[in-house]
Amino acid sequence: MFGSKKKVDDLMAQLRPDLSREALGVGLDFPGVAPNPLLSRDARKRTAELRTGALALGVLVGWREVNSNPRVVLMFDVETAGGITFRGIADEDLTITDLTRLAPGQTFPVRFRPAVMDHYVALARDADPAQVQQLSDEIARRKRA
Repeated sequence: MFGSKKKVDDLMAQLRPDLSREALGVGLDFPGVAPNPLLSRDARKRTAELRTGALALGVLVGWREVNSNPRVVLMFDVETAGGITFRGIADEDLTITDLTRLAPGQTFPVRFRPAVMDHYVALARDADPAQVQQLSDEIARRKRA
């Protein structure tokens, strides 16, 4: 309908250079931020998969407001239970209150898709605090060793 995926990605990079792969700190394997994730079948599928993804910890690096919903792209330095670290990008709808509480360096539980590893993550709002603490302890123990 809109032409090739590459043309849409190029257009998005021109319209919002702050959402380009380089600005977000991700590599070429990152599929990009969907202009409207509700209209994108791939984005809806990805969101559903992330809801059941593996738990990890993400340290907030920064964020970009996408529109006035407020829809926000959050950038995390993510560390998994297996010791893998990567730059994670979460495309989230936050309340104004949530947005005002964001600060770089905060740690959040996030979910990712280990089989895909495409830099997409989602806030794990449903995560059990005991699981998050166990994951945090495991990561801290590995860093000490």
